[in-house]
Amino acid sequence: MTVEREKALSLWEEGTVRLMIGEVEEAIRLFTRSLELSPTAEAYTFRGWALSFTGRLDEAIEECRKAIATDPGFGNPYNDIGCYLMQKGELDQAVPWFEQAKKATRYEPRHFPYLNLGRLHAARGDVSQAVLEFEGALKENPNDPIAVRFLEQLRYRVN
Repeated sequence: MTVEREKALSLWEEGTVRLMIGEVEEAIRLFTRSLELSPTAEAYTFRGWALSFTGRLDEAIEECRKAIATDPGFGNPYNDIGCYLMQKGELDQAVPWFEQAKKATRYEPRHFPYLNLGRLHAARGDVSQAVLEFEGALKENPNDPIAVRFLEQLRYRVN
């Protein structure tokens, strides 16, 4: 690994810490510096995530598109685009992004797109499809409390 790449990784890690403690603008600055040294799908994705915290969803989507162009196998930006589109109320447009995230070769936590599709289908009232997605989440991450809770709620609605 080159010195620039190591420094970029360090900046990305620091940006992630800052984002987790609520220092969004500092996180964006660190992700930007990381990208200037060595563009990575992770830094683009996380800069998009930070931008989404400020309500800049269209910019967040653009960052995710840059991440996909950098590494099409990285699943997080596909899932994130789906989430941002859901936040914008564009449910139909979100579905293919979640489906693509499920197929990504490099993605952790792999069960997230299933959870998000389950939530989307549940919001639409498509209980059977929502159940299938939450069951898919449990195949990827057995005993996930979110999937378990949603499945219990959906089964209660059906009975």
